[in-house]
Amino acid sequence: MIKTYGSQSMVDELKRVLVRRPDEAFGTADPVHWHYTSRPDLAGARSEHDGLVATLQQCGCEVVFHDAPLPDHADAVFTHDPVIVTDSGAIVLRMGKPQRRGEEAAIATTLEDLGVPILTTLEDEATAEGGDLLWLDHDTLAVGRGYRTNAEGFRQLTAALRPLGAKTIEVQLPHAGGPTACLHLMSLISMIDHDLAVVHLPLLPVPFVELLRTRGIELVEVPENEVPTMAPNVLAIAPRRCLMLEGNPGTKARLEAAGCEVLTYRGSELSLKAEGGATCLTRPILRG
Repeated sequence: MIKTYGSQSMVDELKRVLVRRPDEAFGTADPVHWHYTSRPDLAGARSEHDGLVATLQQCGCEVVFHDAPLPDHADAVFTHDPVIVTDSGAIVLRMGKPQRRGEEAAIATTLEDLGVPILTTLEDEATAEGGDLLWLDHDTLAVGRGYRTNAEGFRQLTAALRPLGAKTIEVQLPHAGGPTACLHLMSLISMIDHDLAVVHLPLLPVPFVELLRTRGIELVEVPENEVPTMAPNVLAIAPRRCLMLEGNPGTKARLEAAGCEVLTYRGSELSLKAEGGATCLTRPILRG
């Protein structure tokens, strides 16, 4: 039987991915309500998203679309956050950003229709978002503990992964821009290979940095001036082959110097205005 799901890795070859094309909710988003820099132009965002999808397909990845009706959910374009997909099925999360509640059930239905079983769903007061969840290896999930992922979310995730033989590591996140800003763990680090990560070191906690170095993970630091343009937000398509937002030449050059092939996509409407990069726009379903 051919495996159609399983993604306990950030870097293994990306074979199947879930995306959502920007819809009217995205194009009419109130920037204050959604914490966007300004209202996106829908036609421009759709054109940029089409380019992102085309690049993924050219890399041999099967792209499937999450098109369930989600009126008034501008952030639903960021399919990475409401769920994670393990080798045994999906764990449905519970969004820490209140405006995003309701995305979880919709994406769970889409995944079930694609043949991905639902293992469990976070409940009660638990919150966790996919942007805070980083696989360091097949059996180790780093969990950013901040305003989007709370202590109960961490506890329920830990319990859900235990039967799979996977463990969690808590990574304390800084206050930074506060509760309304979108600071995920993956705003600060992306894995590019099993032994390579791109990072914004100043906001990472010392114990986590020490852990990465103990594991032999080389750290490529992004230039300070490229942090606002989401240079740490990089999607690995395969080990040392990655996709990032254009306009970050310093980070691109440093990754290339580390032996990476770096692809870029245009995202002035899709990403910069809504504060979500390549990883945010994609939910890996199958890596291998």
